[in-house]
Amino acid sequence: MKPRQRLEPVARTSTRELNPAQTRNETLDGEGTEEESMANERVVLAYSGGLDTSVAIGWMKEKLGVDTIAVSVDVGQGGEDLEVIRQRALDCGAVEAYVADAKDEFANEYCMPALLANGMYEGQYPLVSALSRPLISKHLVMAAKQFGASTMAHGCTGKGNDQVRFEVSFTSLAPELNCVSPIRDLALQRDVSIAYAEEHNLPIETTKQNPFSIDQNVWGRAIETGFLEDLWNAPTKDVYNYTDDPGFAGVPDEVIISFERGLPVALDGVKLTPLQIIQEMNRRAGAQGIGRIDMVEDRLVGIKSREIYEAPGAVALIRAHQALEELCLERMQLRFKRQQIEPIWADLVYEAQWNSPLKKSLDAFVAQTQEYVTGEIRMEMHGGRATVNGRRSESSLYDFSLATYDSGDTFNQAAARGFIEIYGMQSRLAAARDVKFGKGIELEASKL
Repeated sequence: MKPRQRLEPVARTSTRELNPAQTRNETLDGEGTEEESMANERVVLAYSGGLDTSVAIGWMKEKLGVDTIAVSVDVGQGGEDLEVIRQRALDCGAVEAYVADAKDEFANEYCMPALLANGMYEGQYPLVSALSRPLISKHLVMAAKQFGASTMAHGCTGKGNDQVRFEVSFTSLAPELNCVSPIRDLALQRDVSIAYAEEHNLPIETTKQNPFSIDQNVWGRAIETGFLEDLWNAPTKDVYNYTDDPGFAGVPDEVIISFERGLPVALDGVKLTPLQIIQEMNRRAGAQGIGRIDMVEDRLVGIKSREIYEAPGAVALIRAHQALEELCLERMQLRFKRQQIEPIWADLVYEAQWNSPLKKSLDAFVAQTQEYVTGEIRMEMHGGRATVNGRRSESSLYDFSLATYDSGDTFNQAAARGFIEIYGMQSRLAAARDVKFGKGIELEASKL
């Protein structure tokens, strides 16, 4: 950390949202003298309201002698009222607490690019937490610049991916800022955090009886730790919140999703914003138990971790988008995007490279592929499955007269003979060479 520096006084109010237009040359609200407010360096903390970040406030005060400005970013996580979270930060010792409403920003600028790229880490995980970290980092940097803080803080452990995501994002946005992680840097283990919270009567719900670590936003929900760390333990029903049990699904739900240039714009003919579409698909797909994921993933730091995810809207929307791409993208373009671009894009986002040059270049490629991805997908959702059963697009590459086997077929079947002759030429020549050198495939005569 940098040496303590003289900071301009800022308002101590806890009841207003963070406003980037505000200056930090504000007067104190009578809660202390100017000298007291400047006695300690200020640190901007990414505050979730959970165990780790709540404990971090007190620990940084005790161990580092700093005052905390807690910033919570609303990315559609739901749950507790944000005013409650803001007050909890103050009750845990923060000198300031603010909330930034970023739900639409998250949906438009982070979830939608992920949808266009069909972002699935290791083919399963729709990047729920990974997508939110660069956005949260952006708002924290804005807060640091507004209030003259020189240090950023987060509540991540040294085992996880989020520490990398936050700090790399901070570096890419404001390389002059320092960063600390009390949980990691002060070796604050989870059982110690729980004990600290109980000892100091911190107003948080996480206890030894409720040991899960949960992160959620409008794109999905991530659950880990506790008994889930034993890979043989099956998730219990209390693990899930966004999805109902697919084994007790009711009547199938059929939805028509309209896309324009790869982006969803309407459900069943009703125009909606990206945020509204995600929220509605979370509700409808979640009611059918869609989007439950239980996987062992490879973390960036090199360890394997068992993760439970719920992402009903994300999973259903990605499946629909893939189906429309299969209709509208040229074969080689589709193959390259699926096999090369999408896995790399997902890896980059997972591995804290949201602002990297390569990620930006891949975004440009993905955007170009979406030029003709316009149309409608009909999907039946039921019992944990999202099944596409209808497709239509004015820009489709599907030609009925070429595809049909009935009368009206315009495909020149006579041309297939010459195609096969040329296509198989190299294989035929290679096989003949193998025979010449005694390495041909030997087959016994059929005994039928």
